[in-house]
Amino acid sequence: MKIKKIRLKNGYKRFFDLTIDLGDSPKRIIVLVGPNGCGKSSILDGMLFHANAWGHIGSKAPKGFEYHSMNRQPNYDYTNVEIEFNTGSFESLQSAKKKTGHEKTIFSFRSPYRYNSNLKVSESKATPEIKLNGYGATSSSDLDDKMEDNYRRLNIKYTKYLNETDCKPSEARQKIIGDLNESLKKCLDIEVSGLGDIEDSKGTIFFKKLDHFSEFEFNVLSSGEKEVVDILLDLYLRKEEYSDTIFLLDEPELHINTSIQKNLLLEINRLIGPDCQIWITTHSIGFLRALQENLKDESQIILFKDGLNLASEAQVLRPIKRSILNWREIFTIALDDISHLVSPKRIVYCEGRGEPGKEGIERGLDAIIYNNIFYESHPDTYFVSSGGNTELDQRSNVAIAILSKVFSKIEILVLKDRDMASGKTTTQEDREKYLSGNPSNHRVLKRLEIENYLYDKSVLEGYSKFNGLSFDSDGYDALVKEIFDDNLKDQTGAIKELCGVTFSISKEQFKTDLSDFITRDMVVFKELEECIFFGR
Repeated sequence: MKIKKIRLKNGYKRFFDLTIDLGDSPKRIIVLVGPNGCGKSSILDGMLFHANAWGHIGSKAPKGFEYHSMNRQPNYDYTNVEIEFNTGSFESLQSAKKKTGHEKTIFSFRSPYRYNSNLKVSESKATPEIKLNGYGATSSSDLDDKMEDNYRRLNIKYTKYLNETDCKPSEARQKIIGDLNESLKKCLDIEVSGLGDIEDSKGTIFFKKLDHFSEFEFNVLSSGEKEVVDILLDLYLRKEEYSDTIFLLDEPELHINTSIQKNLLLEINRLIGPDCQIWITTHSIGFLRALQENLKDESQIILFKDGLNLASEAQVLRPIKRSILNWREIFTIALDDISHLVSPKRIVYCEGRGEPGKEGIERGLDAIIYNNIFYESHPDTYFVSSGGNTELDQRSNVAIAILSKVFSKIEILVLKDRDMASGKTTTQEDREKYLSGNPSNHRVLKRLEIENYLYDKSVLEGYSKFNGLSFDSDGYDALVKEIFDDNLKDQTGAIKELCGVTFSISKEQFKTDLSDFITRDMVVFKELEECIFFGR
């Protein structure tokens, strides 16, 4: 079960009208990233608001309209949150799950506010089935106190296994504790050594460090260790009953050391069943590293950028492309500015506007286009605009002199348009002469300029088809005689007309949009790739 789309409308909390659209093939892990106060937790609250109308989860009282409605409308209800699943509506899902008593397992939620400083259970008492989902937080602002209930459930799991298998108590403990320790040892240097004894006033979990055999209680753990134990224990206990569930984890990395965070996310992913989806809000460097390196094919990232005016305008957010520009912005949000941690393996200096925008944002159109085209096939490459032809040589030489000393393995390339001779006609023969007479890190386009790639017929046909426009093929053939040599930059207006573009769009945006349609299976992509990355 996965969510494909969620819409929060009519002023839900801080949103005027927000849609998150994951497409027809939503991924397993959905990550909400943005600065504090942007509304990440409100997305999860919206899901819970909708679910709680059908029977609320958690042990807290559901919040009223004052909490959910931006304008505090007294009749504001769950219908203002629309959720589209890949397997049907919420109502139909709940109806199907009700047949097995799992109607409250559509969502599993963890609030960022947890308090686990003490675990000392002194008496036995009945504990409701975990599939009833009736303990812990009900909204993102609730205290999520699950530890005591989960300790009781861990003992119940041990007793059940003992009775069903008729094994020795030590064997039952080893089985139950062993499964949990498999997860813990991947994140911490501790493991569970015993479950205590409630009747003997020792109702707590006991641990030992891997290099020391003296036991110590849960209460002795650091706050970060308690967080890890709390999270993994809860997911471990839910494994069987929550096999087709949307897991909502609001900043699960709080109090947890960065070095542990990456392994924790990997273990969260392992513990949660394959038919589930995971929604996470985070600022975690460790989590982001796991998403960048280990879970890139299983995840989608929704980035809440500044300037979206979410409180006053309708917006649709879609998963970002995994370009180095977007990763830089994500990591900057996570910890002010740590862009040096994601330095590329290759920098390509190209022609274009050399002065960066605010906070170093790239403003050169060519660099933006190249980064967009190659973000997936060459994620370790970063294109930088560095002015005109002469400035390009000067600045790239400075970069080579400095960066090659700081980053010994970084590769720096110099990429020029073929029209580099100040207005004079430059032939393919001139290109070959330039390349043979300059250092091996220099590159020259085979076609005149980037527009000669963007305005390739196959690219324009793809753009028009995607946007439901009519492409004038005969008109294109009459206008473009030599795709390699024609000055097509000055024909942008005519090219837009051939694509059926009648709406207002700037030349820069039109070109940037076209770059989305230069894909890896196209001849034009392979030709451009050979020019830049192989010097051919």
